[in-house]
Amino acid sequence: MIAYDLSPLLLSLKVATISTILVFFTSLLLARFMSRHEFFGKSAIDALILLPLVLPPTVIGFGLIVLFGMNGPLGNLLEDVFGIRIVFTWIGAAIASFVVSLPLMYQSVLAAFEKVDPRWENVARTMGVSEWRIFRTITFPLAWSGILAGLILSFARGIGEFGATLMIAGYIPGVTETIPLAIYFAYEAGEMEKAVFWVIVISAVGVTAITWVNYWRKKNAYRIGRE
Repeated sequence: MIAYDLSPLLLSLKVATISTILVFFTSLLLARFMSRHEFFGKSAIDALILLPLVLPPTVIGFGLIVLFGMNGPLGNLLEDVFGIRIVFTWIGAAIASFVVSLPLMYQSVLAAFEKVDPRWENVARTMGVSEWRIFRTITFPLAWSGILAGLILSFARGIGEFGATLMIAGYIPGVTETIPLAIYFAYEAGEMEKAVFWVIVISAVGVTAITWVNYWRKKNAYRIGRE
C-alpha cells in the first residue's frame, strides 16, 4: 500500500472548518435581517449575496485577487497594518471557500427563518422578551434543521473549492495544497493512483454530507408530522 502525504486532507479540513464558521455567523446575520425587513434594493442585495452561485470560479478568484492582492485595497491594508498576507497563503484558500460557500448557507438559513411563524416572536415581544432572547430561544431552535443542513453543505462545498482557490492561493505543496488541487496536479504529473486516492477521499466527504442532510430532513419531517 502506497503511503500518501495527508497534508492536503488536513489543510482542506482546516480551510473548510474556518470558512464554515465564518459562513455560519455571516449567514445568520444576513438571513435574519433579510427575512424580517422590507426595503428598497432588497432584491439587489439578495442577488449580490447569491452571485457566486452563477459566477465561474475564475471570476471569483480574479475578484479576490483584485481585493486582496499586493496592490489591492484590502491586501495593502491587511499587510501594512496587521502584517497579514492573503495571496499564496492558506488564508486566501479559506477566503475563497467562504465566498463560494456563503450563498448555500444563506439560502438554507433564509428559508429556515422564513418558515418560522412570526406570531411566536410577536407573542414573546408582547411579554417584554428581548430580541436576542427571542432569537436564541424561539427563532434559532425552530430553524435549526435548515441551518444544520446549510452548515453541512457549506462545509462540503468549502472542501471541494478549486478554481478560486487556485487563483488566490496558488499551488504550494504543504502550504496551499488542498484536496482538489492535489487531484489536479497529481493528474497533470501522471500520478493516477494518487489522484484516485484523493478522489475517493473527497467523494466520501461529499457522500457523508449528503447522507447527513437527508437524515436530518427526514427526521425533521417525521417530527413535524407527529406534531
